[in-house]
Amino acid sequence: MANVPEGLYYSKDHEWLRVEGETGTVGITDHAQHSLGDVVYVELPKSGETFAAHDTFGSVESVKAVSELFLPVAGEVTEVNESLTDEPEKVNTDPYGDGWMLRVKLSNRGEVDSLLSAAEYEDYIGSLE
Repeated sequence: MANVPEGLYYSKDHEWLRVEGETGTVGITDHAQHSLGDVVYVELPKSGETFAAHDTFGSVESVKAVSELFLPVAGEVTEVNESLTDEPEKVNTDPYGDGWMLRVKLSNRGEVDSLLSAAEYEDYIGSLE
């Protein structure tokens, strides 16, 4: 069973969101990194770029495939995890910690309500198997 921490929000695209005030931190879920296999490259946007909810914001390349990344909520990128350039494997080893991808200033805090809780996400990924 995948690791699905409480206190985060989840998308059906397998991204997670941690909300702190008006800032959201985004990464991919443990389920996603496990499905991808060994991550070898992460392409992320630049700070200052803005995206609507569900827009593609980058990609993850693994030994199996290249997968697009989707922003679960609208916002402006305020910080990018530059360490993933040299150490993309952090996405595999610590997807909810050092493997975070970007931080955004939330455009619409209400969009968070459309995301899944930990229990709902566990049910969702269980339905995929």
